[in-house]
Amino acid sequence: MVSYKSLGLVNTKEMFKKAHQNGFAIPAYNFNNMEQLQAIVMGCAESDSPFILQVSSGARKYANQTLLRFLAQGASEMLKELNPHLKFALHLDHGDTLELCKSCIDSGFSSVMIDGSHHSFAKNIELTKKVVEYAHDHDVTVEGELGVLAGIEDEVSSDKSTYTHPEEVEEFVKKTNVDSLAISIGTSHGAMKFKPNMCTKNADGILVPPPLRFDILEQVEKIIPGFPIVLHGASSVLPYYVEAINKYGGKLQDAVGIPEEQLRHAAKSAVCKINIDSDGRLVFTASIRKVFHDKPDEFDPRKYLGPARDELKKMIIEKNKNVLGSAGQGKNIFA
Repeated sequence: MVSYKSLGLVNTKEMFKKAHQNGFAIPAYNFNNMEQLQAIVMGCAESDSPFILQVSSGARKYANQTLLRFLAQGASEMLKELNPHLKFALHLDHGDTLELCKSCIDSGFSSVMIDGSHHSFAKNIELTKKVVEYAHDHDVTVEGELGVLAGIEDEVSSDKSTYTHPEEVEEFVKKTNVDSLAISIGTSHGAMKFKPNMCTKNADGILVPPPLRFDILEQVEKIIPGFPIVLHGASSVLPYYVEAINKYGGKLQDAVGIPEEQLRHAAKSAVCKINIDSDGRLVFTASIRKVFHDKPDEFDPRKYLGPARDELKKMIIEKNKNVLGSAGQGKNIFA
């Protein structure tokens, strides 16, 4: 049993409390390798943004759970050098079983998500409650989910979305004692979040997705005022990087994400956590493809992973400042 506190980590309680009070959202960045981890830590340290390191079940298997624990501890030590007062949470993204959540808690995670959204409402409550009981015994925070997001990302997939039913949230929160709730208001997993026939074209000929259902979010806020809400599938699928990928040999057709102005609007509401995974992957892939195109004789991984890391750091700082509003908030939470 490894306590996340011994690794220098925190849970999400204080972060969400301050985010809700001050109208911003905590960025939750997924990572799969060392360079992505470096970029997240450096970008958030430089912009003084609280943050959550997210690991999916697939990423945990890829990294090896023992190595992952020491990566998190190393990131904590690195952060002390860059921004001594800043802290972060290590979060399991889309855990689907009680056993997986327990394993993560036992190995040093400070927060876990149990995604029972594909079960019946009653089964979702039953599963989430069991996870919460175990997690709270170890001072670990738990995120639940109501509603289903469409799209594919890592080991999570669904052919269609199901909007969250606001009338269910109060019962779910009360019966599970969950700490935060992911809801479905029109976001979607992956880079191909929307089919072209679901979108319209703006004056520049760019596909624009259907707007988020802020009416659902507003209803949820009224029913459970002050409760931390989470948005999954919230990457904007930044056109610049999609174009770069295609320019340098990739084939990403009809890749459309969530407009950043809609995410900023959400961050000013009860949404205290916004998940960003696909944008990080796109930045990394675009940067690596460019190096391979411009320098086909390059074979030193540092020469293409390094530029990808630096570009991801730039994107993270931009997101923290202009989308989530979390830049500069670290000192208000941890100092």
